[in-house]
Parts: sequence; C-alpha cells; structure tokens
Amino acid sequence: MLFWAGSFIGYKVAYRYFEPMALIFFRMVLASIFLYLLIRLTGHSEKIRRQDWGAFLLLALFEPLLYFLGESYGMTMVSATTGSVIVTTIPLFTPFAAYLLWRERITWIKAAGIVISFAGVCMVLLGKGFRLTAPPAGVALMFMAVFSAVAYTGVIVNLAKKYKPITIIWVQSFLGAVYFLPIFLLTDLKETLAMHFDWEVVLPLLFLAIFPSSLSFIFYTHAIREIGITRANVFTNFIPVFTAVLSFMILDETLTGNKIIGIPVVLAGLMMTQISLKKKDQAA
Repeated sequence: MLFWAGSFIGYKVAYRYFEPMALIFFRMVLASIFLYLLIRLTGHSEKIRRQDWGAFLLLALFEPLLYFLGESYGMTMVSATTGSVIVTTIPLFTPFAAYLLWRERITWIKAAGIVISFAGVCMVLLGKGFRLTAPPAGVALMFMAVFSAVAYTGVIVNLAKKYKPITIIWVQSFLGAVYFLPIFLLTDLKETLAMHFDWEVVLPLLFLAIFPSSLSFIFYTHAIREIGITRANVFTNFIPVFTAVLSFMILDETLTGNKIIGIPVVLAGLMMTQISLKKKDQAA
C-alpha cells in the first residue's frame, strides 16, 4: 500500500516529462521485463493453461487497460491526495461485487460503513459552500478506475487459486503493454520521439514500473490467497494517509481542513465494513 501511495506522487513527477499514454505504455513494458527477469532468476516459471487465457485477457482489460485509462488521465486533473482517496473507495464497492458474484450478504454495519466513507470522500472533494474543488471530469475518470479495479478483483480471485502471484502479474503486465501499444502509437508517439531521455526522466518511470506496477501487485495477489479478498482490500485504507504525508513532504501539497477531517472519516467507514467479517471469523 505504501508503494501504491507512492504511485500518486510518481504520476505528478513523471507528468512533467511524459504524456499519459506514453507513461503507461512504458510502465507496462518495463514492468513486464522486470517481472520476466525475476521469474527467470527465481525459477518460478509456470505454463498458462489454454482454457485460462480468456480470464487473463479479461483481467488485463479491467486492469491495467481500463483502470489506467481512468487513473492516468484523472491524475492530470486532481491532486495526489484527492486521487488516492477516491481509489481507496474500492473496498466500499467490493461487497456489492461479492454479493453479485458469490451472494455474500451485505450487513447493516457494512451498509453504514459505506455511507460514512462516502461522506468522508465528499468532504475531501467538496470545499466551502459544498463546491466541488476537483474537476468533475477528473473525479469521473478516477471512479472509472475504481469500478475497473472492483471488476478486476472479481476475476483475479479464481486465477489466484491456480497460479503464483508473480505469474499472474507478469501476464497482466505483458497483455497490458499489448493493449496500450496501439493507443500509445495513435496519441503520444510524436511527443515521445521528441523527448530527451536522462536519469531525471527515467527514474520516476522506473519507480512506477517496479514498485507500484510489479511488487505491489505481487504482494496484493499473495495477500488475497492468504487472507481473502475482503480482508486484503481493507489495507487500502492506508493509501490516502501515506499519500497525504508523501504529498506534503515531496510535492508541498496543502492539507486543507476538509482533507484532514475527511480522510479519517473515510477510514472509519471502511473499517466498519470489516467489523461483521471479523466477528464471523472469530466465531468460527
């Protein structure tokens, strides 16, 4: 979650040099290369069964393609902290996906937690006079990323039972690079060819490719296998806290009163959505 929080800072730094689609394409390519080398070095190579390629194609469609289309363009419009708070609402919508896919019951305390967290998100997004401080288009794009991530979790649960996390994330990154290639060629190729690449330009790209795009996904997929999707998702509660601190330290982003109050409200609501699950586990 710390690496994912850092990705919102990485976006702001990398956008000084890259256009959105160029950044995502190179991020996927570098992540694929890094993960392939890691698989070879650790000897964790696995063969993908023919019947599972459809699930992998669907997985990569939701994330990285749709997720990063929403997040990358959304992050050009909203602040790092606002973006991270919106992304942190992913666990709020996971219970609905769990109900639709596995008929997991939504308890009253989960419903109350969802409402409270949504109120916290509104506090972060709305300024004085209840005016939207972030551009509506940016907010909509970030929520596109959120819904794509919820759909992604529904697909990855079954794949995580069959394959190692590193295998899933490598295939996901490789397919993501394939998906983004034509988009990159049509949108940002000309600007990219005119760029001068040096370490100042490459370092934020390497950070995004190795830490958020590779290691975070490996750790997260392993966590899903060990503790389940709902309990794994609750750890995303830490993302806006980490992002707010990093944004303040690195980007000199101002922490308004609404954000200072709204973030704990979001976290409180998210924690409430987990209470019934914890009680059930303890009773078992």
